[in-house]
Amino acid sequence: MTTHRAPKYSARSGRPVERAVVVGLVLAVGAGLAWIVGMIYTIAGWSG
Repeated sequence: MTTHRAPKYSARSGRPVERAVVVGLVLAVGAGLAWIVGMIYTIAGWSG
């Protein structure tokens, strides 16, 4: 009697898709921090 097994993926641990997702998240966090710093700079400029 045979059993069905899911195919094993041959992708290595450092998959390009995961790397692209990490790079995208890092860029998004960097853009968010830059936006926050820009808002603080703008508000500080209004009060001075």
